[in-house]
Amino acid sequence: MTETTATPSSPIRVLVAKPGLDGHDRGAKVVARAMRDAGMEVIYTGIRQTPEMIAEA
Repeated sequence: MTETTATPSSPIRVLVAKPGLDGHDRGAKVVARAMRDAGMEVIYTGIRQTPEMIAEA
């Protein structure tokens, strides 16, 4: 039996969004940074986004 390890050809892509009027985004930024540090591609849309804006990202 041969053991193989699957490695993706491209990094995992993650969307981090902050919908609504709440301007507190520190938690989202911490999570985004941790995922980037883990090798993921992170798209952070910023604060005060509508669902439509997030879907377009």
